[in-house]
Amino acid sequence: MSYTTVIFDMDGTVLNTLGDLTDAVNAMRRHFGLELHTIEQVRHNVGNGVEVLMERSLPEGRDDPRFDEALAFYRAYYESHDRIKTAPYPGILPLLDELKKRGITMAVVSNKQDAAVKPLSRYFFGDRMTLSMGPVPPLRRKPNPDMVWAAVEQLGKRREECLFVGDSEVDIATAKNAGLVCAAVTWGFRERELLEGLKPDYMIDRPEELLDLL
Repeated sequence: MSYTTVIFDMDGTVLNTLGDLTDAVNAMRRHFGLELHTIEQVRHNVGNGVEVLMERSLPEGRDDPRFDEALAFYRAYYESHDRIKTAPYPGILPLLDELKKRGITMAVVSNKQDAAVKPLSRYFFGDRMTLSMGPVPPLRRKPNPDMVWAAVEQLGKRREECLFVGDSEVDIATAKNAGLVCAAVTWGFRERELLEGLKPDYMIDRPEELLDLL
């Protein structure tokens, strides 16, 4: 199959955001006098959006009486500290440049808040991405297919010509729910063994391997 379009997840796929995410979670926990989380704890807590991250970062989850305050604190802190440790993974920018050279349309669809997705994409990728989006009502978060379908429609493409690339169980489920072929990357936030067990269509260990799929 020849793909004309690649839709990327953001965190753990094209951007290594884990350092800044961990610092934001721990700024919130420090604010409430809680023990700090390790980077590995945060790694396994991300992927389903900021509300779920806060649920997993508070002792009583979503029932914690501090939930709304914690969410607001986290969002404000992360918004002003989201480019301190964050950077594209090695090989990502050359990959995107080669895809653009080949005439491949590229987009980002992320569970990260839309207000962070757009500026981060613009800052790190410039005009390489035709479209970058996070969840905006009424579109539901991944693994629901809403955002992917909306992106495909806005790009003027057909689903069968789009390849979805992500690093987590959420991304693999999203691609399957949306009817897209999925390539899972092994350099992100989830272990290779977990991804293999979910049987994505492809697995790639280095960004340049994506070129072999097109």
